[in-house]
This record gives sequence, C-alpha cells and structure tokens, in this order.
Amino acid sequence: MNKDLENEKRLAAVEAVRSVEDGMIIGLGTGSTANIAIREIGKLVAEGFRVTGVATSNATEELALSLEIPLKQLDDVDSIDLTIDGTDEFDADLNLIKGGGGALFREKMVARLSKREIIMADSTKRVEKLGAFRVPVEVVPIALVFAQKQIEKFGGKAELRLKNGETFVTDARNRILDADFGLIEDVRKISAALDSIEGVVCHGLFIDLADVVIMASGSKTETFEKPRV
Repeated sequence: MNKDLENEKRLAAVEAVRSVEDGMIIGLGTGSTANIAIREIGKLVAEGFRVTGVATSNATEELALSLEIPLKQLDDVDSIDLTIDGTDEFDADLNLIKGGGGALFREKMVARLSKREIIMADSTKRVEKLGAFRVPVEVVPIALVFAQKQIEKFGGKAELRLKNGETFVTDARNRILDADFGLIEDVRKISAALDSIEGVVCHGLFIDLADVVIMASGSKTETFEKPRV
C-alpha cells in the first residue's frame, strides 16, 4: 500500500479513537483503517479503559479478541454508543459506499443501532458523486440471477464477486453482486430500488447513517459533520 495513504489511515483512526470514552459500547468496523482503530482501542483497554465492542465481521471479532477487547453480540445490545468504521467513498452529504471488504450487512446493522457513527477515510475516499466504486449488494444464493436481472432493469451492471478465483461468501453465507451504476445522480432512488429486490439482504449505500467523517490528507485531518436539516 502507498505509504502516504497508510499514514493517512493511521491519522484518521487515531483521531477517531479520541472520541472513545470509558464505559462505552463501541461498534468495531471492518477493513484496513478500522483495524488500526481497533488496535488503538486495544491499547486503551490495556491501560484500563472499560469498553465493550460489537464486531461488524468475523475478522474484526478475531482481532478484537486477540487484543482482549470484551465483546457482545449484536443481539445482546439495545444500542451502541459509538461506532468507528471506514468507507470506500463518501460525498458532501456524508452518504457512503461501503462493503468493499464484504461486511456490509453487519456494518449496516451496527450503524443503525449506533447513537453516533464516526467514519474514517483517507484522502482518496472523498468524491463529488458516489459510484466510481461499485455498490456491493449482498444476496441470498438462490436469488443471484434474479437480483442481477433486476439490477440491470434499472440501469446497473452487476457482477458476482470472486476471491482468488472462487465465489466470495459473506459471513452470513450469502453472495455479493458488485453493481456499477456509473456516477450516481440520485442515491436515494438507487437505494430504494435495491431495497425492493427480493433476495437482497443488504446493499452498500449507507444514507443518513454517518454523523461524522474524519478524513486525513497528508499530515492533517479534516472533520466533516452531517449537514443540518
């Protein structure tokens, strides 16, 4: 990975973890930037901070346990004080595309239970319009062909995600279609259309879920707040 981008990810992660307070229930994101934040939270736990994590993926759960961060399952919490996660893209309204790592289903569930969601980003993730990064769509296996055809009906082109030449399987044993809509003019319209497809479990358009994006650029960080209505 580009050394400058790696430094930016670290800067954003360290800044995000400053919001962690003793006693919090923390949603733990998935991905390279989230892993840095989880390791920083692990340092706080080693210093005596009392926090409980809720993992957004099996990989995150393994990392958190290796750092002795206490965990609860999603079903065991009514709300989450703060979630810290990464993103593949974000726009001026803090709409996101997430799911490049394949954990979008649990990431979205955790986000919806969170009182506050902080998103970390390097400088490549900020865009004027979402869509250069394809939208991940998690689908139950028997609905793959049907969902692919439905996506094509409203202007998208969907490809089955592979990993090392094999079909990618999510933690929930589902599959992912990566959908290309080009640059998206109306994210809410595309989101609603994806939600309407039978067999779609979740998609990677995260709308009205991020409260703050902390973006690192070079040696500085910039904070973007959710626009006030």
